[in-house]
Amino acid sequence: MAQKDGAAEQGRVTRDSLGAKAMSGAAIGGGGGVVVEVREKKGPLRAAIPTMPFPLAVICLFLNTFIPGLGTLISAFAVLCGARNDLISERGVCCVFWLNVAAALIQLLTAVIMVGWIMSIFWGMDMVILASYREQGLPQDV
Repeated sequence: MAQKDGAAEQGRVTRDSLGAKAMSGAAIGGGGGVVVEVREKKGPLRAAIPTMPFPLAVICLFLNTFIPGLGTLISAFAVLCGARNDLISERGVCCVFWLNVAAALIQLLTAVIMVGWIMSIFWGMDMVILASYREQGLPQDV
């Protein structure tokens, strides 16, 4: 689709077998570079991570680091206290609360084999990342 005068190519949106979207196109002015946008498809547990105030997210990360699942359990109660995410509009507050409680239990029960501890730390990091997006006013699906 590239034109002979070196203008930019039209962008294309593609979907892989797992449902992730990617958009690609040529660079402006025919410079040869390609712009790619990839959006991650999140499962229901990961999509249930609430967007909290930054200090609370840091506390949850700290707690998840030392007691796997405790920060995630606190984030579940934050959902009941008004913390938001996109899944609430689809499934409701109670469902998102129980998904976070389930994630906390999974982290706690599998901490013995290190899987839950690592999952718990990543969960806390996701909470901090979402909170920083909220403070900066950025879209949360970046």
